[in-house]
Amino acid sequence: MLFNRKKKESERLKASFGRIKENSFDFTKIRHYFKNKDNSGCFQVLSDKTCADLDFEDLFAYMDRTVSKVGQQYLYNKLRVISTDRTRIDLNEEIIKVISEDTDLRIAIQSQLKELDNYAAYDVSPLFQEAHLNPPKWFFIIKILSVSALLLSLLVYFYPQYILALIGVFVVNLGIHFWNKKNLFKYLSAIPQLLNLNRVAFNLHKKALLKKIDPNLEKPIELLNQVRNRMLFFQLEGKLQGDLAVLFWATFELIKTLFLLEPLLLFGVLKRLNTKRREVEQVFSFVGEVDTLISIASLRRGLDSFSIPKISQNSNQLNAESLYHPLLPSCVTNDISVSNKSILLTGSNMSGKTSFIRTIGSNVITGLTINTCFAKSLTIPFTRVFSAIRISDDLLNDKSYYSEEVFRIKEMISEGANSQSNLFLLDEIFKGTNTVERIAAGKAVLSLLSKNNNLVFVSTHDIELTDLLSEEYELYHFSEVVNDKKVGFDYKLKKGKLKHGNAIKILEVNEYPDEVIIEARAIAKELDRIGRKNAPTISDIP
Repeated sequence: MLFNRKKKESERLKASFGRIKENSFDFTKIRHYFKNKDNSGCFQVLSDKTCADLDFEDLFAYMDRTVSKVGQQYLYNKLRVISTDRTRIDLNEEIIKVISEDTDLRIAIQSQLKELDNYAAYDVSPLFQEAHLNPPKWFFIIKILSVSALLLSLLVYFYPQYILALIGVFVVNLGIHFWNKKNLFKYLSAIPQLLNLNRVAFNLHKKALLKKIDPNLEKPIELLNQVRNRMLFFQLEGKLQGDLAVLFWATFELIKTLFLLEPLLLFGVLKRLNTKRREVEQVFSFVGEVDTLISIASLRRGLDSFSIPKISQNSNQLNAESLYHPLLPSCVTNDISVSNKSILLTGSNMSGKTSFIRTIGSNVITGLTINTCFAKSLTIPFTRVFSAIRISDDLLNDKSYYSEEVFRIKEMISEGANSQSNLFLLDEIFKGTNTVERIAAGKAVLSLLSKNNNLVFVSTHDIELTDLLSEEYELYHFSEVVNDKKVGFDYKLKKGKLKHGNAIKILEVNEYPDEVIIEARAIAKELDRIGRKNAPTISDIP
């Protein structure tokens, strides 16, 4: 029976390699390790706003092929943090290659990781990241009562008259026992999972290939084993509750209550774990790294094409061949080559400008974090990523769309002034204000952002900006294919600026009244004539 179950699980793991997960994602739990980890020494931590702009959670759900909850939390943190340490890339690629080719080894590793697929495994990281409960100031009384209960139990055997004293102590201990239940429940699921984590790490570390990830892991594993006997109590407690072994549970509960075993063991374990936070995190990181590398291997197996990025020493160089966004079904690929200039995108409505900007941002992030890009080839700078794409009014804090955009872009200006390389992604800059001031402010800001070797990708409907920024920006556009009955798009990136728009044509295709279409075209034609006559120059902008 056990053999058949293991065989079915192996077959399931083999079949799932390279496939998207069908699980639901509890991002509150998944983010927990990332939110509490000190990433202050890294190159960049991606902001929540940039992640929202780039649909990070959807992207994560697509890329996540981890088996364990520990690996899932570790992968999330890895994708949110751009690290300066790139010394382990060659080792990671070696492990990914072996895992991809050796199915038996991969399944053996995944079978171990599967032991940490329990939802409770999400709660391991708080054991080394968050403050533990401290025993109450009167904790010494618990020790006295426990010893008293033991002595009275022995005395009752010889002197039955001590039974009343034992009952009295039991009543007091009963109150303390149930007072402590709320403390126990906080750790009842996490500590057994820590035992599982240590056992899984021990088994994985015996494999020569994985031992290279952390050759010095034996000591942390051994130190945690020293606390193992006390922690086994929590594993037994959880199992009893799960199995509903009523008779045994009742007897065990009576013994625990009489001798106050739960508070004594709980605070004893927490005290020891408090001194071993670094060791627990080291074991956690090892298991998380193993699972993450398998996840990357599975992701790559499921892609039609991918590439390992080349990191350019030129901070504003980006070369892409057959670049695509993994979340777009049958995504049209595009090529682009950028060097010493930024990119200004014009294009029709719905033609793909914003999606392309998100494609650039997503690929730079995955390239710099998991060494994987969605392209035939991609050369990128080692850069930080900032964005102002998905902006909305903040009614609760009384912020308009424009004021929120002003704040986001001010942050970019501040970041762009330092010596770090930056990638700035903007969609329809200052679209929350009037045309003249939007063009003036947009030109000034985009000129400033492109300095200091920063790389800017920005989309706009303001054709005037293409003339004002032609010295600093390469011009590209997306366009539509129009016939009498519909407006279609090829989503191909083209050099140069857009010559005409499609907004009125879309109204016509959607059968707006003829008088609306005729009047709109007449007004557009007149405004275009006036615009050409009064076209602004750089000197016109204050």
